[in-house]
Amino acid sequence: MVDVLVILDGASEPLGSGPTSLERARTPVLDRLARAGTLARLRTVPEGLPPGSESGIPTLLGWPPSAPVDRGALEAAAHGVALAPGERAWRVDALGPDGRRAQEAGAAAAARSLRERLHEHRVLRLSGHRLLVCGAPPLPALGAGLRAWPEGALPPRLLSESTTVVAAAGAAAGVGRLMGARVVVPPGATGKPDTDLAAKLRAAVDAVEDGAERVVVHVGSPDEAAHERDAGGKVAAIERADRELVAPLAACLRAAGGTLSVCPDHGCDPRTGEHDAAPVPALRWAVAAPAAGGRRLTERAVAALPVTEPLAAAEVALA
Repeated sequence: MVDVLVILDGASEPLGSGPTSLERARTPVLDRLARAGTLARLRTVPEGLPPGSESGIPTLLGWPPSAPVDRGALEAAAHGVALAPGERAWRVDALGPDGRRAQEAGAAAAARSLRERLHEHRVLRLSGHRLLVCGAPPLPALGAGLRAWPEGALPPRLLSESTTVVAAAGAAAGVGRLMGARVVVPPGATGKPDTDLAAKLRAAVDAVEDGAERVVVHVGSPDEAAHERDAGGKVAAIERADRELVAPLAACLRAAGGTLSVCPDHGCDPRTGEHDAAPVPALRWAVAAPAAGGRRLTERAVAALPVTEPLAAAEVALA
């Protein structure tokens, strides 16, 4: 029996007067699973921590951080960047004139500028607006249009290779590696709307067939669309995950046995492009569970449920 968790990054939103993206999305497979499964309301971001994948994903994997997590260390682990003794890594975001994420050209220009100025540090382009600066501390002054993430806590090695994390090279892959899981970054996995979900599916099914006890599949596209304030794109990303990932994973588990859980790691509002730390809806479905009514995986459907706090969130999302 295997437990599979699909993390829909940033898919949740604060409840307001209008429908959320999860409510707007046409998700027939998730709807069927919700009718036969169990819904819960999880606090994935511990009190006082900034909402984001670096807080929510380790909570779902069994380690709710008590302090902000070191995003530079996560990115270095995700991209296989080796650090010499005494070195560290800093995640740096390139920003446009409006203070939002820089486009590809702006991020590339920022990386070139940093390489010209930081002769004793390595500067790597990651994806989109993300840069990584590696070297001995302290971090030199970066200049306007660049924002460094602060140093922080490191996830402990609580997992083993009996847990497989399937993700693009980003926070989920970094958390998985630092916590000791087996991490698979399939070719074509970008974490964006163009990500190759078929490749992620193949990697997840392979892990199930190879005897993994736990499989975690991270889908970053809902969060990326919300950051771009693309409400329609966020809905489309959720619908695509339902169709191309959740449906075949449910079919795989019907044959192999096991459980399938689906939940966001945090919220992200496409009206503002900002993360939020509100509790998120979670679904857990076991093969052959009986149908139990017309429920859906939405914020409103779980609004009246008690909140499962971070220490117990992983027990609900991934047994």
